[in-house]
Amino acid sequence: MEFTHYSVMLEQCIEALDINPDGIYVDCTLGGGGHTEQIAKRLKSGFVIGIDRDEDAVRAASERLAVYGDKVRTVHGNFSDIKQILEDMGLTRVSGILFDLGVSSYQLDNAQRGFSYRFDAPLDMRMSQTDKLTARDVVNGYSRQELVRIISQYGEEKYASKIASNICRQREKSPINTTFELNDVIRRAFKPSERYGEKHPSKRTFQAIRIEVNGELEILEKAIRDSVDVLEKGGRLAVMTFHSLEDRIVKNTLRDLATGCTCNKNIPVCICNRTAQIKLITHKPITAGESELQQNNRSRPAKLRAAQKI
Repeated sequence: MEFTHYSVMLEQCIEALDINPDGIYVDCTLGGGGHTEQIAKRLKSGFVIGIDRDEDAVRAASERLAVYGDKVRTVHGNFSDIKQILEDMGLTRVSGILFDLGVSSYQLDNAQRGFSYRFDAPLDMRMSQTDKLTARDVVNGYSRQELVRIISQYGEEKYASKIASNICRQREKSPINTTFELNDVIRRAFKPSERYGEKHPSKRTFQAIRIEVNGELEILEKAIRDSVDVLEKGGRLAVMTFHSLEDRIVKNTLRDLATGCTCNKNIPVCICNRTAQIKLITHKPITAGESELQQNNRSRPAKLRAAQKI
């Protein structure tokens, strides 16, 4: 299957980065290479580094973007290691960094990767095939309490307790090995009127399990802070999220990094020694326009936030 990925809010992301033709940029989520390519097109002596934990993405994007030569450099790795990746390349500062935190269309539409509840496939959901933990391990190995926690917290699913109980009962009979087997277990936790509506009953639970398998939320705040550390003065950071949990982390982290002195105003001299590291470019997130939504409905939940290093 060809690696394809619709680049959500492409123009808005590029505008947020305010590309310097001689700068060095990092696309922390290379995916199909759409954002990386648009950055490369605007560079003269600069170059862009594309990072992805999915080996298929790195392979396909490297082939697709080979025409740009040294302007594009791809790395198989995790964006949580951005400082080490740059250090290994002999770099200490970059001009801009982009995060597109959505799951790629390739990952969702490739049945064998086990990300989607729409296809029957082995329960996998790993963004990197070198990782050990799979969705099958989570579903069959986590305690009921652990399942309730992740489905409730990461999926914001109101039926988390029922779903976890159903999973535990089913796996006592036989392991849950495939996406459709898990679908059936989840569906039974819903009222009959909710099982076959427009919103698939498995959507939130699959999201929760995917987040757990890939540790998506626990690495996000550190990655943003490390990214700000390696930005040069005036450098830009753009982060696009696709669900409320990600967006909350991004919003709160950027807000904290943009906060300066917190001393009581009645104190004549600052004693907290706190200075703002960034200024916010977007005080409210940018969302996709109507024309883009008509082309790609998966853009609907996307929120783009941007900041500049002070």
